[in-house]
Amino acid sequence: MQMHIPLENFTAAIPGHRCWVHILDNDTISDDGTGIFSHDALLRISIPWDSNLKPEKCRRFLHPQWQLLHLNESSLNTSEPDTEPCVDGWVYDKSTFPSTIVTKWDLVCESQSLKSVAQFLFMFGMLLGGLIFGHLSDRFGRRLILRWCFLQAAIADTCVVFAPSFLVYCSLRFLAGFSTVALLSNCVALIIEWSVLRFQAMGMTLVTCSHSIGHIILGGLAFAFREWHTLQLVVSVPFFVLFLSSGWLAESARWLIVNNKPDKGLKELRKAAHTNGIKNAGETLTMEVLRSTMQKELEAAQNNPSVYDLFHTPTLRKWICLTAFVRFAISMLHFGLLLNIQHLGSNVFLFQVLFGIISLPGSCLALLAMNHIGRAGSQTIFMFLSGVSILLLTFVPQEMQTLNAILATLGMGTSSTSVTCSIAHTNELFPTVFRARISGILVITTCVAAALAPLLMTLAVFSTHLPWIIYGVFSILAGFVVLLLPETRNQPLPDTIQDVENKRKGLRKSKEEDTCMKVTRF
Repeated sequence: MQMHIPLENFTAAIPGHRCWVHILDNDTISDDGTGIFSHDALLRISIPWDSNLKPEKCRRFLHPQWQLLHLNESSLNTSEPDTEPCVDGWVYDKSTFPSTIVTKWDLVCESQSLKSVAQFLFMFGMLLGGLIFGHLSDRFGRRLILRWCFLQAAIADTCVVFAPSFLVYCSLRFLAGFSTVALLSNCVALIIEWSVLRFQAMGMTLVTCSHSIGHIILGGLAFAFREWHTLQLVVSVPFFVLFLSSGWLAESARWLIVNNKPDKGLKELRKAAHTNGIKNAGETLTMEVLRSTMQKELEAAQNNPSVYDLFHTPTLRKWICLTAFVRFAISMLHFGLLLNIQHLGSNVFLFQVLFGIISLPGSCLALLAMNHIGRAGSQTIFMFLSGVSILLLTFVPQEMQTLNAILATLGMGTSSTSVTCSIAHTNELFPTVFRARISGILVITTCVAAALAPLLMTLAVFSTHLPWIIYGVFSILAGFVVLLLPETRNQPLPDTIQDVENKRKGLRKSKEEDTCMKVTRF
């Protein structure tokens, strides 16, 4: 799934282009007098030069300017020749990308903003999907919604290849984005809810490692399959396989229990125990044991808390606001780098692979840091490092491409590590009855950040450093904000609102006791 978010770095890449001109690009034209001129000479008399002494991309001369072949002092004083837009279309450089959606529907010059529309609609689909599927996952279960979204993503992304118009393409990408959030959040929820405490951080690390591997594979596939149709098909068809194989997934036993389905929850627990080689699971795992162990969760299921309870509780409301800001800040930096790799150099394939490679050790580092430093402290450290790395980019001249690439890659690696810590922290912070809905809310903030990240690059017209300064400053601020959240390392996973309130009271009591001890010693 992670391959589909930056996919349009390749399927919607903008190749070099110029206006189509009759004297140069008409294959049926005879060589009556023009055969003696070189390609460069004909290009010079047909296309004006820009400020970098390269052919203009969106204008051409109204008539061939033969005098430009014999520049002298008198010709330099003549008025500027008349130009016109590319009324006959464009000629594209196909050396890197033989075809993209840009070349298919001519999304250049006046229509270049339409490329951003396609990307925005995908992100907007993620936004709505996070809101709607988050609620449906809490109501109908993780497994059912996950399987539906696998099928929806498979159909929508595969049909994109056959889109007859740009409008149909955008509609299908919207539907694909709509399912993306539920795929990510429900996979995470199932891993968290099926894992014991000491393995939850490892589970989240494996998830982010798979994201990194996805980036690496995408770079390799994009290099091997340059045609956008082929690349789109190659990364979409596997969803059908995932949909079929997801039939063997087990529903979250914890979700079944807190949603007043203890019989089904007990059945899933016995299956898991049998799979793990535990003998006599049917005798040891009984309804009486289940009811005594999860008495609070079963009582909470009778209350059936609503979204109103989620925001009516001061502690949860505060935590949601803080985690939303943290996720927004780090996601804006992360997607700012991921969706703008063309600003880092011409070899987009290499940067895509580098971003994936640097994220792999970052995920392992996140696991070590979370286990030894804690969830909150780890996020602070890595967010600060990512923010500083991006801010340093503003002091490095553009000519120093290698140093720019190193700092950007370091920023991507530390931001990926921050995302790993943030996901693990927030999933351990909120109760089971609201976990999927809160995950949907946080993914919405991620989608908003992802949509804003490329738009911030338009501020470069005022200052080339301004977008990077915003990315860096927000990341550093989020590193301090996360310290306002409680630590969850080695803490039991909350299932109800009451568990959250008890944790808050426990933290307050612990602080009061520490204060009393300090006063007494003094």
